[in-house]
Amino acid sequence: MYTRVVRLPNAQAVSRLVAERLLATLVELQSHRDSVHLCLTGGDAANAMYEHLAELAPASDLDPSRLQLWWGDERFLPATDPARNSLQALTRLGRTIAINPADTHMMAAKDGRKDSHENAAEYEAELTDVHFDITLLGVGADGHVGSIFPGHPSFEPTAKLVIGVDDSPKKPAERISLTFNALNRTDQVWFLATGASKAVAVAGALASDMTLPAAHVHGRQSTIWYLDEEAAGLLPPQATCAL
Repeated sequence: MYTRVVRLPNAQAVSRLVAERLLATLVELQSHRDSVHLCLTGGDAANAMYEHLAELAPASDLDPSRLQLWWGDERFLPATDPARNSLQALTRLGRTIAINPADTHMMAAKDGRKDSHENAAEYEAELTDVHFDITLLGVGADGHVGSIFPGHPSFEPTAKLVIGVDDSPKKPAERISLTFNALNRTDQVWFLATGASKAVAVAGALASDMTLPAAHVHGRQSTIWYLDEEAAGLLPPQATCAL
């Protein structure tokens, strides 16, 4: 297992490189297995990457029929709310990628549902023993990942794979999130972080500051941080690597 930091000049370079590498990795994985499990994230950096991925996919050998999509967390909102992570991702990816609804494992929407905790239990039952090939994650300025926040009940130890989150420090208040038990059940973790507001959290996580949720997530094979110059601003030069 290794950790690598890839430092790029700006946010656009991050989204483009991650899209290129993700597409190439998915195609390579599909060359020797029937199904690939990809765990998606939300946020501006991820959404920009999905835009680029949608542009590149038609000219590639990607087989959407052998791609299983999951989410690391979701905002507990109505299905058509544009703030939902899954809606944001699928709106972008679906422009050019024929995603099978049966292979798209979205966390439940608020419509007619009791609460986020009930829906978390449903998602855990669907997840069962799935092992992700790649998990994409953003990181908040406070060091949160998914909907696990520092100094918050969502950060408390649990044996669960999925939790409901109440009173989130970041709106909306209700969310659903994979726990570290599920997030770490992956071969590769790819963090995407851009902007100066992320610099403190990025440096802390990479220095193993265990008060930050981001420091608790690692891929079994590799953990790669894709950063722009601003997000990497507090890292020593030796923490970065060539492309």
